Amino acid sequence: MELKIIDARGQQAGAVSASDSVFGREYNEALVHQLVTAYMANARTGNRAQLTRAEVRHSTKKPFRQKGTGRARAGMTSSPIWRGGGRAFPNKPDENFTQKVNRKMFRAGIATILSRLAQDGRLSVVERLDVGAPKTRVLAGKLKDMGLTDRVLIIAPTVDDNLWLSARNLPNVLVLEPHQADPVSLIRFDRVLMTRDAVKTLEEMYA
Repeated sequence: MELKIIDARGQQAGAVSASDSVFGREYNEALVHQLVTAYMANARTGNRAQLTRAEVRHSTKKPFRQKGTGRARAGMTSSPIWRGGGRAFPNKPDENFTQKVNRKMFRAGIATILSRLAQDGRLSVVERLDVGAPKTRVLAGKLKDMGLTDRVLIIAPTVDDNLWLSARNLPNVLVLEPHQADPVSLIRFDRVLMTRDAVKTLEEMYA
């Protein structure tokens, strides 16, 4: 298939041939959902700590006598069924949330997302994206001239200091290299702008 190349004014200035296995796949919603869910789960850290019945602060005195009250027998107020008692299966900081994603599945999922972006017209290609100085207004002006006023993900083969520093203060712009492109970022941003060399790199990675 072919991807449209735009110029500095957002007008079509040609096309670049792209692999159908990366940019022309049929959309697989179940695969994308599983990939995004696993990616977000793997980013989680165990920062919750609940107390067991041995760790809560309590008295070892029996709350009330064993017989004659009509109530269920109780030995300590630290029981999980008591208010203020410990948890039976508490969350701990060493809890593991990771989900395994096979390499073949990950590559197919990224290619599916890229294909959907191309089909929906959310993917644009430029010959190169150079920023002469680390100026936020320079990059913002370039994106505005291209008609990219929404949230934009920029994928460049190499991110130099000028490009990174120019995009750092733009809240709706993120700059990544091809190997850093993740499924959540590809879906979250309204538009994806990549250079011709980045297209070739992605084809080598996921074809």
